[in-house]
Amino acid sequence: MRRPQLKSTFARAVAPVLAGIGFILVVGLLLWGVAAVISHNRKDTTENLSRSYQEMGTTTFVAGVIDDGGPLVLKDLIGNDRNIVVDHTGTDVNENWSIYLAHPADRDASCAITLVKHTHTFTDCEGRTLTVDQLATVPDGVGPIVDRAAGTLTLDLTATAPATSDSTMSDSTTSDSTATSDSAAG
Repeated sequence: MRRPQLKSTFARAVAPVLAGIGFILVVGLLLWGVAAVISHNRKDTTENLSRSYQEMGTTTFVAGVIDDGGPLVLKDLIGNDRNIVVDHTGTDVNENWSIYLAHPADRDASCAITLVKHTHTFTDCEGRTLTVDQLATVPDGVGPIVDRAAGTLTLDLTATAPATSDSTMSDSTTSDSTATSDSAAG
């Protein structure tokens, strides 16, 4: 028995295109369904789709990298295209960790900064030279966590108050403080 074949040239040209469009629609609906199941249809899907904490490694290693090459600029860890800068000062690897937004405190996030290699200074969009403390502060709740017992650094990326991408917070925030945890303390 012969397989059925389309007779007109138009039908032979259009049928594969329609089949391809149908296939793409089915795959798109399947992916949407998977995303809906993962997020449990909640409005706040951050915890399911991205991590709230960024493990940086041992404090000794990260402090050494910063001492050798300058502060670390990490791309878009807290959302809304807000890059962050991780810095360490002093000789005690368990103290003096800070996180800043990667733009000047007196400008919005569209004014990107560039690290001057092997220094603790940056150049901004206007060519100004900035130090780390002249960068914008992170939203409340975002900060470093040092586990003294394990000697590890973790970044807490969960902001307790949402910040807009063009906001700059006052210098009185806790970006310079270091949260610590001792596993022996319980």
